[in-house]
Amino acid sequence: MKIAVYCGSSLGKNTIYAEKAAELGTLLAQNGHGVVYGGSKTGLMGKVADAVLAAGGEVIGVMPTHLQKRELAHASLTEIHFVDSMHIRKAKMVELADAFIALPGGAGTLDEYFEVFTWAQIGLHEKPIILYNVQGFYDAILQHFKRMLEEGFIRAEQQALIHVATTADELLHLLKAYK
Repeated sequence: MKIAVYCGSSLGKNTIYAEKAAELGTLLAQNGHGVVYGGSKTGLMGKVADAVLAAGGEVIGVMPTHLQKRELAHASLTEIHFVDSMHIRKAKMVELADAFIALPGGAGTLDEYFEVFTWAQIGLHEKPIILYNVQGFYDAILQHFKRMLEEGFIRAEQQALIHVATTADELLHLLKAYK
C-alpha cells in the first residue's frame, strides 16, 4: 500500500513526536508500504521520509511550488511532484494513496486529515484514515468527535470512519485490516 502521511513541517516541542515519526517511517517501509507526503525535508515530514528511505522504502513527495523554499523540498525522494496549489497537492495525495495517517501537526495537518475524512463521509473514497494519537495529541479532537456524534452532526454509521492508533504496531494492525 501507499500511505499518505500528514504531519508537521516542524518537529514540535516534545521529542517523542520525532521519535514516533521515524519509528513509523521505518515500520511502514519494513512492511512493504510506500509513503506519500508533502515533500519537505523539515520537521516530522522529514523524519518520516528519512526513515522510510533509510529502510529501503519508496517515498513520493507532493509539494506546491510556493512552498519549495519555505518547507525545503527533500532532495532524496523516490519521486517528487511539484504542483500549483495546496488544493492540487491534497487531491494528488488522495489519488496516489491507499490509506491516510495523521501524525501530530498543525493546521495544515488537520486540514488534510479533515478533508479526507469529509470525502470518506460523503462517499468519495473508502480508504482508511487513521489518527496516530502520539502522547494523547489528538485526545481533544477525539472528544470533539464524540460531541459531534452526540449532537447529531456525525451519524452513528460514520463513526466507523474514525480510526485511532496509539502505537505504530496498532497502526500497522489497522492497515492490515484493509489489505
